[in-house]
Amino acid sequence: MKQTWRWFGPNDSVSLSHVRQAGATGVVTALHELNDGRAWPADAIAVRKAEIEAAGLTWSVVESVVVHEDVKTRSGRYRELLDNYKASIRALSKAGVKTICYNFMAITDWTRTDLDYPMWHGGTALRFDVVDFCAYDVLVLKRDGAEADHPAERIAAATARLAAMSESDLARLETNLIGWVPAREFIFDRDSFRRALDLYRDVSADGFRENLFAFLREIVPVAEEEGVRMAIHPDDPPFPLFGLPRVVKDADDVQALLAAAPSPSNGLTLCAGSYGANPRNDLPAMARRFGPHVHFAHLRNVTKEADGSFHEAEHLEGDTDMVALVDALLAEEKRRRNEGRADWEIPMRPDHGHAIVDDIGKKVNPGYSCIGRLKGLAELRGIMRTIETLKA
Repeated sequence: MKQTWRWFGPNDSVSLSHVRQAGATGVVTALHELNDGRAWPADAIAVRKAEIEAAGLTWSVVESVVVHEDVKTRSGRYRELLDNYKASIRALSKAGVKTICYNFMAITDWTRTDLDYPMWHGGTALRFDVVDFCAYDVLVLKRDGAEADHPAERIAAATARLAAMSESDLARLETNLIGWVPAREFIFDRDSFRRALDLYRDVSADGFRENLFAFLREIVPVAEEEGVRMAIHPDDPPFPLFGLPRVVKDADDVQALLAAAPSPSNGLTLCAGSYGANPRNDLPAMARRFGPHVHFAHLRNVTKEADGSFHEAEHLEGDTDMVALVDALLAEEKRRRNEGRADWEIPMRPDHGHAIVDDIGKKVNPGYSCIGRLKGLAELRGIMRTIETLKA
């Protein structure tokens, strides 16, 4: 697989030089400063691409061209924003960037309650705690209808948890849940978040799924014309939050979205951590079933708990059999090579590394420390090399 690395642009504390030192050859990035729904200009794309290539790397994947909330709800300026999205696809294609990762998560993007969860080895990880989330959703945000979304025993535990929190603990939890998303130019406060939730008050899961399918029917023909592979990222976590619908959370959802716009350009980002947080998902089986549609892979691991909480494990630990998953993806690459496909190589990146060693205490994008991802990439590279050697 093509070994890539997510880079948040010139202001990222992890530099392109670091990316090369980690052994990656491809970069996964975006024009994060233009993530408000406007069309990406060709000259801005060219500048970013030239910067990457000057470092001896290639721009392998765009992550992400953001889908505006108006598009997700098919309201407001959604028609203009869809045209902008199509223009960005065309501009990226002309620059030679042919794989676009995106998501269709309402409002929140990926969500964690703890960005510095202490691990046994002394470093920290990302964690989602369902009791902490319940405490915020039901008792702090006081979202209409929240009580119905949480079992009574969880609400009781959340009440006790909240009573034990300091003001700084609560402020940190609120920031983690609504005030922080990597590479987003704005933040919510409690009132603005409630207003954002109101946009989805009358949007059911079925309605939101149909909005996704309508989006696909608009953009996939453009991507196909341009030879671009669209790779949807799953919901993270893969279950509803804040009463918002989640429609890319399991194999059934994947089958439905692929059927909604059948095309080689309508494909998947197989995020092992996002799908892996759902007990229903068998990642190696999904890789075998949907292999021809996998255009990008995020390789990370999670450890699930009985109540639905989870934390991000080391790349070769956790609940997903990473060796079996990598084996399935390499088998798909071999199948593509045998077909004579020029795009047989699947780009992958080590996702969400722990903060360890010299990265502890540094200002980094949570989950995107250098050394934790470097460790993960080295481990994944070892798996790939071993499988390839054994099957040579």
